[in-house]
Amino acid sequence: MSKRFSIGLVVGKFAPLHLGHEWLIRQAQEQCEQLVLLSWVCPELAGYEPERRANWLQVRFPELRSWVVTPEWVARQRARGLLLPDLPHESAADAAQRQFVADFCLAVLGHPVDAVFTSEAYGDGFAAHLTRCFGRPVQHVEIDRARIQVPVSGTRLRADIHGLRHYLAAQVYGDFVERIALLGGESSGKSSLAQALAEALGTRHAAEYGRELWEEQGGVLAYDDLLRIGRTQVAREQALAGQCQRYLVCDTTPLTTLFYCRELFGRAEAELEQLAERRYQHLFLCADDFPFVQDGTRQGEAFRRRQNRWYEQELDRRGWAFTCLSGSLLQRVEQVLRHLSG
Repeated sequence: MSKRFSIGLVVGKFAPLHLGHEWLIRQAQEQCEQLVLLSWVCPELAGYEPERRANWLQVRFPELRSWVVTPEWVARQRARGLLLPDLPHESAADAAQRQFVADFCLAVLGHPVDAVFTSEAYGDGFAAHLTRCFGRPVQHVEIDRARIQVPVSGTRLRADIHGLRHYLAAQVYGDFVERIALLGGESSGKSSLAQALAEALGTRHAAEYGRELWEEQGGVLAYDDLLRIGRTQVAREQALAGQCQRYLVCDTTPLTTLFYCRELFGRAEAELEQLAERRYQHLFLCADDFPFVQDGTRQGEAFRRRQNRWYEQELDRRGWAFTCLSGSLLQRVEQVLRHLSG
């Protein structure tokens, strides 16, 4: 059964891409053989950078063609000979915004569109402008302008992204979750602290995959296992982030995996070295004043001290700020909470 339109268009900031946008896009998909998504924000909004918006569209709508355009992108297209005007500023007149879309369609898509889908009052004027530019009718299809289906806006979300997270897909909200990373030598209480912090913050924690694999394989790790550990730890964080509330507590980071890889094998894959550069919003190093517990798998207190010194050196070398935690488990939890509220 043929659909109502051949080619449709949805234009938006998608800053962030929320479930209201998704509802609009899904409704448009049902009516179009092809649907194109176009996004720009000028000037850009901190935290909603083009790369993030492009990733959200790709993850949520991989079957659709989507463009997130920037002044740099426009310059590259001009260098290729495409006729595009400057990317309109947020304060530019409606006519300039609409003309950019018309020129984009003709220069980049190579053809007009048949319909534009919006939840906004400007939709009729937008379609009329495109009709004049294309010399053929462009219809405006209005979807849930009253925001009954999904009662939220990008402006509201930007003001309270965590309080309104239920209006975001997990893959989108996960990008706003702050990662709390715990580092420390063996028997420094990281795992207990990760669980206690997650409980205190009402959120989730990413357990240490390397320890799980080590136990699963009877205490034997091959060289290739270390890169696998680094990849899996990052994937675990990414999978959990969208299920969290503001924070994700990470029992370890790929920096720990790098330490063990060098320690066990004297070298590391370039990809693991790169994974070890992964940034975390909050870094904590557990002091080795915690009583050492030998569970039959650990190397000893001297090794723990050397490991902690390595962390300090590596963090300093990278210029990464970190907070040292000391004392009992309760005291360490309190120190983290004070840091987060400061």
